[in-house]
Parts: sequence; structure tokens; C-alpha cells
Amino acid sequence: MSHSPLVVMRHGTNRSAVKSRDNMIEFADEHGAVILAPIFPAGLVDPDDIHNYKFIDYRGIRFDRMLLSKVDEVAERFPVAARRLHLHGFSGGGQFTHRLLYLHPDRLASASIGAPGWITQLDDTLPWWLGTKDFEQRFGAPIDFGALRSVPIQLVVGSADTEAWEIDNRGDSNWMDGVEKTGGTRIERLRTLERGYRSHGLDVTFDLVDGVGHIGSQVLGAVRRFFGEHIGQRA
Repeated sequence: MSHSPLVVMRHGTNRSAVKSRDNMIEFADEHGAVILAPIFPAGLVDPDDIHNYKFIDYRGIRFDRMLLSKVDEVAERFPVAARRLHLHGFSGGGQFTHRLLYLHPDRLASASIGAPGWITQLDDTLPWWLGTKDFEQRFGAPIDFGALRSVPIQLVVGSADTEAWEIDNRGDSNWMDGVEKTGGTRIERLRTLERGYRSHGLDVTFDLVDGVGHIGSQVLGAVRRFFGEHIGQRA
């Protein structure tokens, strides 16, 4: 039995998982893919918290393991290629996607990182989550750069995604001093990530979608093209 490609859509802060799934129905039909769009709960421990999953480890809750356990559950019920999945996230989902990439590059066939507001650079001189200092002590294993270099990576953002009020949020729970050095807008921060990735020899595509602001559905054309290149057409 052939196994269908598995595409995981990681929601942003507003947790619009159903919309993320529905926006990929035509793609799924065209490529014979299965779309998984699970919801991560908000308000765990702290009823006001909405950022938990973005940083992978929240008060001992490992959201990378939570997602991969859901993938394994799907694989038990449906014939999907779950060993290596295609992952896209936008905004908060983009934050989650690039951090999961560092932890589990062996599980990703491709990764699409959309407009993250706060980035983690592959820099072991910077503390987590600005960088990857003490990564092995925190997560139990070092970053596998060999595996990381084998994953095609898309960095995607709209050319009009320039509002900074949400990401220049000093004093909030998801702020660290030093964030401001990564850039003043999501475009600048994604360019910072791109430079770091290229310096490590990663396989990076940067897509700047003309005229689009911070609206995840409006960059999906570029995301579909990227995934399509790595999945291929349905036979």
C-alpha cells in the first residue's frame, strides 16, 4: 500500500486550525496528501497565556512531543508517510516550526516558516530562545546539523508585513532583551534567520509575497508551490 504525504499546518496565536486545514483541501486533492491541523490549547497553568507552544517547552510541557504523538496517532489509522512530514506554520506557527526543525530535522521532509515575530538563531552564544546556548542540556540532544542541512526550508513573508506594534512588546511574557537586534519587522527578522541559515549551509528558499501583510492565508500560494516541489504531483 502506498503512503500519502503528510502535511501539518501549525496555527498561529489565534488558533484557527480549521481554516488552516480548509485552505489546503485543493492541494491535498491535487497531490494525494493528508492534511493534519491540530489545535494546541491556550491557558495552560496560566489562564492568560497564549504563547505556550511557540517556544516548544512550556513549564515542562513539550509541544514538539505533543505534535509528533498526534502524527503517530494519525499514522496508526491512515496510510500516511509519517516518518518525514511537511510542516508549515505562520506567525506563532512559524515560531514553532523553526524551533521544532532544530529538534527533529530527521522527522521533516520540508519546513515552511511563515513570518515569525520572534526568532531563534542558530547561535550557541545566545541564550535560549534568542539562540541555542545550552540546547543539549535543555532538550537532551544537540542540534544535528547534518540532518538539518538535508531539509528544504522555505522562509515566507508578505512584502507589506511591516507593522511592529505586536513584536516590539517590551515587558510582555514573550519578550527577551536582544530581540530588537534581530530586526524591527518580521521581514527583517526573517532575513536575519536567512543569513544565519545560509552561514550554516542550510537549503533555504526566501519568498517575499508582493503586497501581502500579516495574513497567513495570503502567503499560502507560495507555500503550496514550495510543498508541491517536494511532494510532486499525484499519480
